[in-house]
Amino acid sequence: MRSDVRRAIRPLVTVAVALVVAWLLLGTQQFANFLTLGAIYALIALGYTMVYGIIELINFAHGDVFMVGSFLAMWVLTVPLGLTGAITQPLELIVVLAIVMAVTMVVMGLLGVFIERFAYRPLRHAPRLAPLITAIGVSFILQNVVYSIFGPSPRNVPQVFPLTRFDFLGGKISFLSIFMIVVAVGLMVALQLFVSRTRLGRAMRSTAQDREAAELMGVDINQTIAITFFLAAALAGSAGVIQGLYFGSTQFNLGFFAGLKAFTAAVLGGIGNTTGAAIGGFVIAFIEVFATVLGYSRWSEVAVFTVLILVLVFRPSGLLGQQLGERA
Repeated sequence: MRSDVRRAIRPLVTVAVALVVAWLLLGTQQFANFLTLGAIYALIALGYTMVYGIIELINFAHGDVFMVGSFLAMWVLTVPLGLTGAITQPLELIVVLAIVMAVTMVVMGLLGVFIERFAYRPLRHAPRLAPLITAIGVSFILQNVVYSIFGPSPRNVPQVFPLTRFDFLGGKISFLSIFMIVVAVGLMVALQLFVSRTRLGRAMRSTAQDREAAELMGVDINQTIAITFFLAAALAGSAGVIQGLYFGSTQFNLGFFAGLKAFTAAVLGGIGNTTGAAIGGFVIAFIEVFATVLGYSRWSEVAVFTVLILVLVFRPSGLLGQQLGERA
């Protein structure tokens, strides 16, 4: 019993120590920025690793699903809700955020299912290069559709959160940062519980390990893969909402850069491992913010990919990589 408790507590202690070290190195203000940026990368990276884990496809269109989610959130705030500035009533703010988050996640999830059904499913038994090229094509399609509708210029996202900040350990933290961190961590925990505790989650894990064996045991492969794409795209949509609220703008080419870093986070943490993807997202964010603190913000991306190369050289499976069953 004691050994089980120790195994359960050890990861929590490790995370707590890592957060304390990050706070000491960054300071309170940059620590909050690191958590917020890490939450965005982690939510997108989870989609990459879920899709790869179940069908071994690097879905390069996933970053653009995140971008579409940010535009959808902007549209919901400005057109149906008619908002242009901060909301001062807490209850109204909660209702608005719940509506925006729910609509964006559901619509993006359905978009993910649509992409899987019509772009990837027909190529499931084709050589691996075919769906990879298709993913790149879907990425360009999403970019150009958004470009045609909204244009090339950045679009402002209404800042519905009041600009109120409170003092905390020598820094000023906004309620927006607290909200985004709580939402992101809550979604990641909910995903972990869904995958580990539910029947559909077990179906996803069995399909990832051995698709043919799972099908023989009665698992509906098409439904399981569709659910995986729905969840992955919904998480990307939630990251799009956070992106718009935090940075105050969005742009049609946003998905390429964010998707590239999130993919790096998934590989760094161990592609196919959801916990590793989340940790990788925060590691990437820490490297970027720490480089900024040291005055080398221009070199932050160099540092990120240097760390990635070192990890892949000395630990090719990533920090928490797992071996997946071979598929025909």
